[in-house]
Amino acid sequence: MTIGTVKTNQKKSIMKPIRLLFTVAFVGLLGAFSSATLQAEKTRVLFDSDANNELDDQHALAYLLFNGDAFEIEGIAVNRTKNGGNVSKHREEAERVVKLCDLHPKVKVYTGANGEFEDIKNNTDQPTYDGKEAVDLIIQRAHATDDRRLVLLPVGKLTTIALALKKDPTIIPRVRIVWLGSNYPEPGEYNQVNDEPSLNSILNTDVDFEIALVRYSKPSGTDAVRATLEEIRTLMPGQGPQVAPPVMGRHGKSFTCFGDYSVDLFENITLHGDPPSRALFDMAAVAIVKNPSWATPRTIPAPILKDGKWVERPENPRKIILWENFDRNAIMQDFYHSMRHYQLTD
Repeated sequence: MTIGTVKTNQKKSIMKPIRLLFTVAFVGLLGAFSSATLQAEKTRVLFDSDANNELDDQHALAYLLFNGDAFEIEGIAVNRTKNGGNVSKHREEAERVVKLCDLHPKVKVYTGANGEFEDIKNNTDQPTYDGKEAVDLIIQRAHATDDRRLVLLPVGKLTTIALALKKDPTIIPRVRIVWLGSNYPEPGEYNQVNDEPSLNSILNTDVDFEIALVRYSKPSGTDAVRATLEEIRTLMPGQGPQVAPPVMGRHGKSFTCFGDYSVDLFENITLHGDPPSRALFDMAAVAIVKNPSWATPRTIPAPILKDGKWVERPENPRKIILWENFDRNAIMQDFYHSMRHYQLTD
């Protein structure tokens, strides 16, 4: 072997670890960049629910918590509507779901309004008032240092959201509200009638406001996003992480995963239609935040409610977005996929 060959081999032996170190460093940087990119793509969500009302809230919350690759959960809040007991009962039900998703105590549930907007709105400067814990949470998370706006996702009445906007209007440009509610342009709908003044307050506030329409018995609303008992019994048993100790459900049985609780919820509620089914209204609202292509948005001048009926304001410069024509098959397919291949939220 010549001297030149020795020098060349020495140079190669020196360069190999250098290249290896460079490759490791590059891969590490690429991984960090990819993680940062994925993190930036996540949607910041604060979920507000009357969790003990029926069964769509629980499925919406589980779907949200099982989509950790799409959502960054900023908090779970609850409020009281006419069904399901006082606000403590709604909190208990939301906490059951969080436990069954194996995220307790990592994900905390906050107490929102037990009463209504008109009775609370002038008390928000007091040391304590109805809904303060959730109102403070909304304001705090809206002001968090983050380039991504906070999506407020109320799937019950709008009381707590309206109180937060009134207490601290500086959060208005920092939030986007996507509400599950209303039969617009027809009157009525459960979430709407539970506190109409809170809805009017938001309609008169210059905040980004979107409505995932319900439209009972019509194919254009979230009422069309339905699950049959047969589907649930076939696809949901055993789905989700196994948890210990077992969690007591609201109908007296204990469960170790959300999928089994889902079956129990469907077996203990009145079903409608042929075949018998139940709409997962709230889950559809979460779904369109995840993938807006699963419904059609339409921008209109913000109307107002008077005596429970919609009144158009065609000259109103303030605009809101209505979501309609939900893709039932795509949404339900993704829901079941998320149950089988869950990714828990950070």
